[in-house]
Amino acid sequence: MTPLQQFIEAHPRLFVLTGAGCSTDSGIPDYRDRDGQWKRPPPVNYAAFMHEPATRQRYWARSMVGWRRFGNALPNIAHHALVALERHGRIELLVTQNVDRLHQRAGSERVLDLHGRLDEVRCMNCDWRLARHAFQRLLVERNPAWAQLDAADAPDGDADLEGHDFASFGVPPCPHCGGIVKPDVVFFGETVPRERVEAATRAWQDADAVLVVGSSLMVYSGYRFVDAAARAGKPVAAVTLGRTRADALLTLKVDAPCHEALAFLQTDKRPETALRE
Repeated sequence: MTPLQQFIEAHPRLFVLTGAGCSTDSGIPDYRDRDGQWKRPPPVNYAAFMHEPATRQRYWARSMVGWRRFGNALPNIAHHALVALERHGRIELLVTQNVDRLHQRAGSERVLDLHGRLDEVRCMNCDWRLARHAFQRLLVERNPAWAQLDAADAPDGDADLEGHDFASFGVPPCPHCGGIVKPDVVFFGETVPRERVEAATRAWQDADAVLVVGSSLMVYSGYRFVDAAARAGKPVAAVTLGRTRADALLTLKVDAPCHEALAFLQTDKRPETALRE
């Protein structure tokens, strides 16, 4: 039995926190390297998106190109393994920092989208909402020439669309009030809604241990739960590649791709049986 199998078997009620590394095997790039440093410029800032039309044009142009693949990404072994763990009553709550909804597509039900969801947009003035696939059609209608472009995928539905002048890109306003339309996700510089933080806090307090899957924990919004749980005496295990912000707090660290480390859980047998093999 591996140390990870032993950890999961010993702690039947897990608070699970997932990050970008959980979705890389689904073809969605992550943000950071093995040292926890940015692989590319940081994501768009909330204040810039809200106050700079040029930033919104650049964001939506890149998103229109990137969404074609991101919006059709499929869950991988890591997602399905966590579904199996949940279905056998082993997960108190799965808090994901990802915005791809792949946990839900795989079948997980006890999921909290800490940073929101990219498959929906909302008006920042009147809270009108629309599915991202439908908003994609509006983007293409306004920008048919841009729809012919392609670019390398970047994290969270972005695309590396460099060398283009975004000044001609048309961004659809809210059809009800003319307000700014934004993906229903928490941008850098934006605050995670209080009710999500409170729900996650209650969950780690009720859990026996914490399992981090695919996160460097460099972003405070996720790190704070691990830090608080460790200080409260909860064991913490992490499955991720490279350094994490919480290395000094970990009871166990598995430096491996998430889909490989969790593959033993994706079985028709009860997890307890799989854990002992």
